Amino acid sequence: MKLQAMAVTLPEVAGHPNRAPFTGVLTLVDEPSTKPPSGARGHRVILTRAAALAALPSLLGMAVDYAPAWDGHDARRKCGVITQADVEGTRLRVAGYLYAKDFPEVARQVRQGLPGTMGMSWELADAHVEDMRAEIWTLTRATFTGAAILLRDKAAYRNTSFELVPQRCRSVAPRVVAGARTEADANRNCRNGAGAAVPTNDRRKELRWKTRQANTWAL
Repeated sequence: MKLQAMAVTLPEVAGHPNRAPFTGVLTLVDEPSTKPPSGARGHRVILTRAAALAALPSLLGMAVDYAPAWDGHDARRKCGVITQADVEGTRLRVAGYLYAKDFPEVARQVRQGLPGTMGMSWELADAHVEDMRAEIWTLTRATFTGAAILLRDKAAYRNTSFELVPQRCRSVAPRVVAGARTEADANRNCRNGAGAAVPTNDRRKELRWKTRQANTWAL
């Protein structure tokens, strides 16, 4: 299996309320789409591996969007950003952050849906078709302009995916908590408050002040 990847690094901010990390499979390379994508004039398409690799830099920093019915694209509803892309085998994988505080309905849809329910669909510009007369169009060049989050069965490629990454507790290192035998145990202890210092009165006042300030800046 051959892996080629690109990424941009954002500074880490522990517990950022508006950054929910996600991973997904955006599309497949060198394989025909399950059904014609929008703009392909009724043709199924193949994105070549060479075209996908050449276009990886254009994918970084692009937005992910969604439509309220989860059945298509809406480029004006930008709810996250792609920070990493790689081609692994036939899968073009992406990762990034969802703006979970700004778009709680998106985070809720992804978290509460059944596993494997959500997928992705690419958005392209400057696509070059090798032979317009072919039954299946082969794309040999393209520029990524974004991606959509949608129901998996609405995507042109059925084998796509989109999921939020569980955020690991940062106050308790996995496999270090006394009595915690697994990472899941450590995370459970974190949620239950194990290993966390009890805030003092001054600390409580500071936390309340920060909360009021956050709400003020959000207005």
